[in-house]
Amino acid sequence: MIRYLTAGESHGQGLAIIVEGIPAGVPLNEDFIASQLKRRQRGYGRGGRMQIEQDYAHIISGVRHGFTLGSPIGMTMENRDWVNWTDTMSVTPTEVDFQRVVRLRPGHADLPGTMKYGFDDVRNVLERASARETAARVAAGAIAMRLLQEFDIQLRSHVISIGGIPGQINGAIDWEAVEESPVRCSDPEASQKMIDCIDEAREAGDTVGGVVEVIADNVPMGLGSHVHWDRKIDGRIAQALMSINAVKAVSIGEGWENVGMLGSQVHDVIEASDDSFRPWQRKTNRAGGTEGGMTNGMPLVARFAIKPISTLRKPLPSVDLNTGELVQAHYERSDVCQVPPAGVIGEAVVALVVADAFAEKFGGDSVDELRRNYEAYLKTLGPRQVVRRSRSSPGD
Repeated sequence: MIRYLTAGESHGQGLAIIVEGIPAGVPLNEDFIASQLKRRQRGYGRGGRMQIEQDYAHIISGVRHGFTLGSPIGMTMENRDWVNWTDTMSVTPTEVDFQRVVRLRPGHADLPGTMKYGFDDVRNVLERASARETAARVAAGAIAMRLLQEFDIQLRSHVISIGGIPGQINGAIDWEAVEESPVRCSDPEASQKMIDCIDEAREAGDTVGGVVEVIADNVPMGLGSHVHWDRKIDGRIAQALMSINAVKAVSIGEGWENVGMLGSQVHDVIEASDDSFRPWQRKTNRAGGTEGGMTNGMPLVARFAIKPISTLRKPLPSVDLNTGELVQAHYERSDVCQVPPAGVIGEAVVALVVADAFAEKFGGDSVDELRRNYEAYLKTLGPRQVVRRSRSSPGD
């Protein structure tokens, strides 16, 4: 229903984004998308690239006079660093001599990418494998967020650990404090320890990873489905989060913690409620808002783990792509820690999945039609009144 494509290399001319399936009538402007892109550029441990770029997505199609048209939305985003790479990343053949990248980096796409596509220059792989592409995903996700906002669905994220240093996991989250924190952690004491950890890694020429939690509030019951593996909402969210650069593990709710507990301690007890939007409540939300591949009306919670990124200022031993000789791995300007901005990227990809499942469930070519279908569905969510039917034969 809702899908997106991105194109572009890290040091190429820019990024291109197409988002398809957004219904007509959704209010949308470039400034809203820019506000999400700016959040992605922040975060302690970022490298020098973020001092160069000022990401801004220009809408070139699918929006008229501030409202979506129902047609594909096209956007472009300039790479300001392109001016320093015009020969190295030229689309046409160049006479300028440039150095090929042949020193392979452990943990990156370098070796499998060059082997798969038959390249003799790692740059042909690393440019697209770069996390620069996630700026395009944040732009696409901002459009999905704007659609979800029409139905009071809100996505937020916070860092729950960096380098093994825990932040806030349970309890009410101070979201203003999260946005103000350079590491997106609401606990100021933990935030400072995380900053110190990043500084230590930087001084050592190393990198550090962590864990992020994304929460979607006011998601209705019934998105996704139990009937096929590829329609399960938790599977779709896990795939989207796992596709983010350096993500190596995903948990829905307390998935990692639940495996060491008894079933009686894990499952969320169901209670009836007078709340017309959520007539079924839970005492807890260890399942993270999903059951059987469907949302269950509780907040949708997903956690994902980001490994320390693989470009190190003090490189690991590796091999030369051409000769197989022992060398030090290639180093290219990079972040020390990308955990804080990963939360913003996580929000974007989860928003795209939720928006897709929402449009799939409620249909509609315009946002007004979508709203009518959604509101009619909400009226059906209460306790079922059993109607007993006679045992007449099908032909009667």
